[in-house]
Amino acid sequence: MRPLIAGNWKMHGTLRDAAALAEAVRAGAPAGVDLLICPPFVHLHVVAAAMLGQPVAVGGQDCHAAAKGAHTGDVAAAMLRDVGATHVILGHSERRADHGETDAGVRAKAEAAIGAGLTPIICVGETLAQREAGEAEAVVAAQVKGSLPEGFLAADGVVAYEPVWAIGTGRTPTEADIAAIHAVLRGLTSPATRLLYGGSVKPANAKAILGLPHVDGALVGGASLVAADFLAIAGAAGP
Repeated sequence: MRPLIAGNWKMHGTLRDAAALAEAVRAGAPAGVDLLICPPFVHLHVVAAAMLGQPVAVGGQDCHAAAKGAHTGDVAAAMLRDVGATHVILGHSERRADHGETDAGVRAKAEAAIGAGLTPIICVGETLAQREAGEAEAVVAAQVKGSLPEGFLAADGVVAYEPVWAIGTGRTPTEADIAAIHAVLRGLTSPATRLLYGGSVKPANAKAILGLPHVDGALVGGASLVAADFLAIAGAAGP
């Protein structure tokens, strides 16, 4: 399966920063790997325009479940598609924690994304307390079952496993832990569904993580803000 390396820029950067980072990623994109960058909403149009005709896809970091309406501060899936996005990240742990998003809510957003022609990247992952209680596999399985909508496979939907306690902390699960969760995910999804790992992925650990069974790419946070690091991770996924 062709690897996917996705960069989640989160709430970082000025417009100038976004344009420069996008150009550096475009210029260094390796062959044999699918690249995706997800800038903040306010930079999406400029980044997408810069990537027209280039081998780097662009996505949003969230979308609303409704097609339009009185939802101040939200963005509809069709709006993302209209400015050039092809993907959207949904159910990230920061959204689940900061905005109280539920599996049912994520599922509704994914349905809207698919209806607008976007590929959903649905995030799942356990907290440290859940892992220490031996509940990691059950928590992740429940999130998958509750968050993936009908039409997910046909839309080339992607599942990203991001243990909450490893995001932005510099900590990563053991390779055995990652492989175990990805085996659970594979058992719950189609063999054609790409499964990403996210959580403190860096150039130093990318090769080992991307070489694990059922790991088809990475969802990269902090390291995606440095073009050289993001491209090094992408290079580690290549043939």
